[in-house]
Amino acid sequence: MRTKIVCTLGPATDPEPVLREMVRAGMDVARVNFSHGTHDEHARRIEMVRRLAQEENRLVAVLGDLQGPKFRVGEIPPGGVSLVRDHTVMLSSRSAFGGSNESTIIPLPHADLIAAAATGQRVLIDDGSLELAVTGVPQDGAVLCRVVTGGILTSHKGVAIPGAHLAVSSITEKDRVDVQFAVAQQVDAVALSFVRSAADIRALRSLLAELKGNQLVVAKIEKPEAVDDLANILREVDIVMVARGDLGVEAPAEDVPFYQKKIIHSCLRAGVPVITATQMLQSMIHAPQPTRAEASDVANAVLDGTDAVMLSAETAAGDYPVESVRALERIASRAEQDCAAGMLLAAGALNLAGADIPSPDPATEAITRAAVEIARSINAKVIVCTTRSGFTARMVARHRPATPIIVVTTSERTSRFSAFIWDVRAVVMPNYTGIDEMFEAARQYVLDKKHAQPGDRIVITAGVPLGSGSGKTNLIKVHTL
Repeated sequence: MRTKIVCTLGPATDPEPVLREMVRAGMDVARVNFSHGTHDEHARRIEMVRRLAQEENRLVAVLGDLQGPKFRVGEIPPGGVSLVRDHTVMLSSRSAFGGSNESTIIPLPHADLIAAAATGQRVLIDDGSLELAVTGVPQDGAVLCRVVTGGILTSHKGVAIPGAHLAVSSITEKDRVDVQFAVAQQVDAVALSFVRSAADIRALRSLLAELKGNQLVVAKIEKPEAVDDLANILREVDIVMVARGDLGVEAPAEDVPFYQKKIIHSCLRAGVPVITATQMLQSMIHAPQPTRAEASDVANAVLDGTDAVMLSAETAAGDYPVESVRALERIASRAEQDCAAGMLLAAGALNLAGADIPSPDPATEAITRAAVEIARSINAKVIVCTTRSGFTARMVARHRPATPIIVVTTSERTSRFSAFIWDVRAVVMPNYTGIDEMFEAARQYVLDKKHAQPGDRIVITAGVPLGSGSGKTNLIKVHTL
């Protein structure tokens, strides 16, 4: 399995035998969803997954996923209220529920959201199962709407207004508390919700620096504005997540597959790992096997070039968490078999990305592409990337070589970063001071772990001089063991 697997922890993964089997089945990243559960529950799950990963001799990174701003309907009478098509309703940030069947007042305690509404915009409630159309201009914390798709509305259902430009921070007070917890728990990465621009990423980095955390930052792309600013976001972020659930609320469902491809292709061009998330195996929340459509969805994400695929409720609250991981592994592995010409796949994706998307400097691009081609032509057993930042490994992996990639690094952070990068496995070695020492460390590790045998050839890439920072991949060595 070369594609990485992200699994969400939750009540279904709390039994230790279940979580152990998930680790054995191929989980690379454990996601802690701060939208649900308490810090005590999260701390217990983080401790258990780290302990089991160590016992199973596997690297499993921990991802903390922030909730971000959430907009919800206020209190509705028990049993809910029926919204009838073409009737008028008022969304109000100041009033409680009231009105008649012909004109109902719906409490929506979010003045910023109401103020951002514009005539003609859609208001989607409960992931779009109810839909309103804005018919008036917001006044005094309220706005009139017409019911487009009716049904029963109950308390606290989520609300979204696609296209509304909100003057709110992506980081709520709850998020700040959760980031503080994440830093204290030394999670490996923090995912930011409600990303609209690169400025949101900088705000999270500033908060992490304030808390003395050096966590990787994941941008969840769930709004069309973020896709519009994707080039700048890729310059600021470590990892991207295609958050298809919220993206499918903010944008028409028929647009989501094309957003997915654009985001994945752009990440490949930039060398930024990308996770494809939401409803990958949704039916397996309650069924032991995926549907054929889900198998096609997972396979197409792999063929698009995603670094990782993610399970949400399938593992957090589903009836078949272990079976879900195994099914994901089988589907992705089968798709990888048809990616033997991985370089052609990646090259096509690189060409499809927009010209504004950042890409490596010409020297790094030439060196890493040459390393992949040399490894293929001489039948090298592995490509070894000696790197402190992980940059070299990301630049090699973006070409999707058929040859396995191993990272030799002195950084624990870089080692755990590898859990998100396609086909990259990492080992932390003692600090080396010279190139010869670096080559020897790589050679010895490959032999010790039986990735190759004496007489086999490997390709080594690096940036020299050592310690010069990221973006300096400038060396290839063909080494016979």
